[in-house]
Amino acid sequence: MTDDVAPRLDALIAILSRMAPAETPPLDFAAADAFVWQPTPPRLQPVPVVSRVDIGLLKGIDANRDTLLANTERFAAGLAANNALLWGARGMGKSSLVKAVHAAIPGLKLVEIHREDIGTLPTLMGLLRPAPHRFVILCDDLSFDAGETSYKSLKAVLDGGVEGRPDNVIFYATSNRRHILPRDMIENERGTAINPGDAVEEKVSLSDRFGLWLGFHKCSQDEYLAMIHGYVAALGLSVEPDQLKRDALEWSTTRGSRSGRVAWQFVQDLAGKAGVSGRL
Repeated sequence: MTDDVAPRLDALIAILSRMAPAETPPLDFAAADAFVWQPTPPRLQPVPVVSRVDIGLLKGIDANRDTLLANTERFAAGLAANNALLWGARGMGKSSLVKAVHAAIPGLKLVEIHREDIGTLPTLMGLLRPAPHRFVILCDDLSFDAGETSYKSLKAVLDGGVEGRPDNVIFYATSNRRHILPRDMIENERGTAINPGDAVEEKVSLSDRFGLWLGFHKCSQDEYLAMIHGYVAALGLSVEPDQLKRDALEWSTTRGSRSGRVAWQFVQDLAGKAGVSGRL
């Protein structure tokens, strides 16, 4: 019997060892200036090269650029600063602005968290709280669908939790909607709640947790062309001005919109045809 039990115990120990959660690797903040949050197992994945453009190339958003830069500089200096919600038109440089501002301020660390991982924000905050650095957490394209409850975790982390937001962390989010939550989700809460007014207030107040709202709107033709001229100059492309304007306007017409993203896509096409890599 003893000979039979020992191998079984060894097999059971091996199974339990595989079931045990993996050890969390130590955080190495010197590995990079930017990271992506991976919640399972909890770790920060270094990003050696961040995909971004220079802040000087962001056109048509001057007021938002200056406001976010000033807010981030205050945060970096250890002064009071607000969490920020960058909302509005697609392709107008919301996430590009956050990444450009981060690059413009030495010493800051940027941490990107995916929308589907918002429920793990408290864990991330707990890891960053004791760190000897200051962090900008970016959630790009933040929104919530019907039935999701992780927005409650976000509310608590931003402002209302017992511990509150760590002094060395600020949260920036981008969204196509100012109130983050879709209208039909809010209306559904209104129709099913015991007190409809309270339910709607609960949903809408999520946006209120951001002290800074920055609206991004569709650009004018002049702003669109200014973006293109900036990218063309930065890439060293040589194009006849009238031809560039005609082609750029035709490109925006075929896309049905004008935006920073459309301008960048046009210049990428132009660079490819000229045999240029297209990387800034």
